[in-house]
Amino acid sequence: MRAWELTRTFESEQGTIRWDRFGEADAASPPILLLHGTPFSSFIWRDVAPALALRSTVYVWDLAGYGASAQADGQDVSLAAQARILASLLDHWGLEEPDVVGHDFGGAIALRGLLLEGCRYRRLVLADAVSVAPWGTGFFQLAKEYAEVLQRLPDPVHDGLVRGYVQWAASKPLDPEVVDGLVGPWAGEHGKAALYRQIAQNDQRWTDDLEPRYGELDLPVRILWGAEDAWLPLEQAHQLHAAIPGSELTVIPEAGHLVPLDAPATVAAEVASFLAG
Repeated sequence: MRAWELTRTFESEQGTIRWDRFGEADAASPPILLLHGTPFSSFIWRDVAPALALRSTVYVWDLAGYGASAQADGQDVSLAAQARILASLLDHWGLEEPDVVGHDFGGAIALRGLLLEGCRYRRLVLADAVSVAPWGTGFFQLAKEYAEVLQRLPDPVHDGLVRGYVQWAASKPLDPEVVDGLVGPWAGEHGKAALYRQIAQNDQRWTDDLEPRYGELDLPVRILWGAEDAWLPLEQAHQLHAAIPGSELTVIPEAGHLVPLDAPATVAAEVASFLAG
């Protein structure tokens, strides 16, 4: 399996953020920022990032409380906090107007950064993005209601639950090593608490305040959606497309919610083509 390790750190308002950069720092094409969602990490870009880095500098980071970034009791890992951290990271990196690609929660964070935190992007790609109500799988809602109970599950039972949850996001069976990479950060008592912490803190209110403002977006936007998304139905892609003036919609066949891993070559090609605009 392709090795995936974030070698750089940033001290954010919610602890240490792990991030990294691929490609040449002085690449001629505009820099690209890839944002992941839940319950994932930047690992979902393991195939997409190297492909895009052939022509651009690509930045990735693990959200606060996710992946290799710090996990701590009392940590604010809400979409609001993640958007503030995004704004801080863009300033830290000196990126004034990058191209941004957001998957799942990453899409909501990108939109909050743009509409509420003063971030500026050149172009925006929203891939199976949490953006249109209602959202949250049945398991997500169940976990919000019974987080304290689920945290008491024996580790082997918790591990099996998370593996099934992650696999459900894909349209086809994932390689066992890929599943290991996705669920590893949520293992053990520390990871278990972090998983249910982010579920408990995030709900639809973080996008309800965005939806009425999608008509304000005045930059090129491409929407990518897995045709077989079992978490966010394709109908939501069409709703988002209708709400964002001038947006483009591409439906990726035989791909589920976890489209960066279901169809990495297609995602990389669609993103590269759109950003070359």
